[in-house]
Amino acid sequence: MGTLFVDKLDPQSGTSLEIGSSGDTMTVPSGATLSIAGTINASSGTATGFTSAVTPDNLQVFATSANQTISANSQTTITTYGDGQITGRLLYNYGTQYVTHSSGIFSFSTEGYYHVALRVTGTITASGGTATGHVYLDSTTNNSSYADAIDVNLSVATATGGMNSYYDGVFKITDTSNHKLRSSIYLPQGGEVGGGSGSRRRTYISFARLGTAS
Repeated sequence: MGTLFVDKLDPQSGTSLEIGSSGDTMTVPSGATLSIAGTINASSGTATGFTSAVTPDNLQVFATSANQTISANSQTTITTYGDGQITGRLLYNYGTQYVTHSSGIFSFSTEGYYHVALRVTGTITASGGTATGHVYLDSTTNNSSYADAIDVNLSVATATGGMNSYYDGVFKITDTSNHKLRSSIYLPQGGEVGGGSGSRRRTYISFARLGTAS
């Protein structure tokens, strides 16, 4: 095998340069670096071994295992979350578990973009007429003051009725000490958030880390 010593390769004519022939393998050995300032175009071939900037590598679910009573006229943090895995029903979490929960607050161990989905189910009670309410996904940037990032209106046409809400969003977590989430609910005349009693999911929140935010 011969060695060709050059500092630059340019096409003899035109602007296209081909290296090797069909079936050949081009190798960059261990310890060497291939620096690319332009674009890799694999539209007519296959690119393998590259790590995408956005690659979901986990799914983590927290679910309420017991009902939680919601007092009237008070925004209430939903606190009855536990592990959302129900292995007897083939429901599992997957991959690295980046999120922890304590007293309704969800904290992150690793920065990144997170897809967060929340489903809240239960009952709204009222003394008569249409019953209303709000379900919130709240965020904080200082580990203290929370504000609703997502707000879903609830309404039932009877004095007492079932409620269901679902919403999601992508959150950019860069400060794991101060960026946190919580879910809360406001029912003017009270109600209840439904729990699954450990045998099924009813109210739950899921987290999937899409990739690095740095």
